[in-house]
Amino acid sequence: MNESPSRRDRRFPPTAGLVLLGGLLCLHPWFSGATALLLGLAIGLSLGNPIAGQTRLWTPRLLQLSVIGLGAAMDLVTVAKLGVAGLSYTVVGITLAMVVGLGLGRLIGLPGPLSTLLSVGTAICGGSAIAAVSPVIGADEEETASAVAVVFLLNGAALLFFPSLGAWLGLDAARFGLFCALAIHDTSSVVGAAATHSPEALGIATAVKLARALWIVPLTLGIAWVVRRRKGPPSGPQKPLKYPWFILGFLAMAALVSWVPALREVGAGIAWAARRTLVLALFLTGVSVTRAVFARLGVRPLVVGVVLWALVIGATVVGLQTEWISAQGLGP
Repeated sequence: MNESPSRRDRRFPPTAGLVLLGGLLCLHPWFSGATALLLGLAIGLSLGNPIAGQTRLWTPRLLQLSVIGLGAAMDLVTVAKLGVAGLSYTVVGITLAMVVGLGLGRLIGLPGPLSTLLSVGTAICGGSAIAAVSPVIGADEEETASAVAVVFLLNGAALLFFPSLGAWLGLDAARFGLFCALAIHDTSSVVGAAATHSPEALGIATAVKLARALWIVPLTLGIAWVVRRRKGPPSGPQKPLKYPWFILGFLAMAALVSWVPALREVGAGIAWAARRTLVLALFLTGVSVTRAVFARLGVRPLVVGVVLWALVIGATVVGLQTEWISAQGLGP
C-alpha cells in the first residue's frame, strides 16, 4: 500500500536523528562547550538542520534555564559587588560600542536597523539584546536574522580562541573572567569560554555579564523613545518588548542559596546540571549556522560585526593592561 504524500512528508528526517544524537552526547561530562559548538557547526554546515524551527525555539530557553541554574553556585553579595565594581566601564563600553557600531554601519552603507542591531548585540549581550530591540526599531526578519547570524558566528569564534588569547596575554582568573564578560557577545559563550580557565573566572564572568545584561531594559526603552521622537507614535499593533527576565531567576537562585546555607549542596548539583544544559545550548547554536545562513548573511554585516568586535576586544585589553578596567578585589 502506497503512503500518501502527506505521510511521507511527516517522516522523521535522518539528519534530525543525528542532531538529536549529538544533543544527547553533549550532555555527557566529556563534552566541553567548544567541542559541542564545533560538532554543531560541522552538522549544520555539512548536512543542514531539518529541525531548525525546534532548535531556534529551544536554544534561548536552554540558555535562560542554564543561567538561572548557574545562580545556584553564586553568592549574592559577590554578584552585587561585581555589578557595582563594573558600573563605570560598563557604561563607557556600551556607549562607545553603540556610537562606533552605528558609525561603521553608516560608513559601509548598512540599513539603519541592521546597524543598530549589530551595535546593541555587541554592546550588551548578543542575541538577547537583538531580540529585545528588533521590534522597537521595526527591523524586518531579514535584518534580525542577519544580526543574529553574525553574533552566532562571532560567539563560536570566541569560544575557540579566547582561552588561547587569555593565556597569551597572561591574564589571571579574575582578569580573564572580566575579559570574557566585557568582550564576548552572548552569555552562553561568555560562560563557555570562562569555564575553560577556572571556577573563579567562571563566577566572575557570569556575574559581570549578567549585571551588564540588565542594561537591555534602559537601552531598549531609550531606543524606543528616540524612535517615537523621530517617527511619531506607532500606527499599528506593536510586539511586546522582550526583557531579560531570566536574570531575575539567576538573582533569586543566588539569593536562595546564599541565605539558606543548607541548600548549598543542592545548589552545587543544580549548577552542575546547568553547565551541561549550557553545553547543549552551544551545540544547538552551532547546528543553527547552516550554509543558508551564510548565503543570507552577505559580506557587509559580517564586516561591521567583525571590525566592531575587534575594536571592543582591543579596547578591553588596553583597559585591563592599564588597569583602568580593574579586577582588583574580584578574586578570592
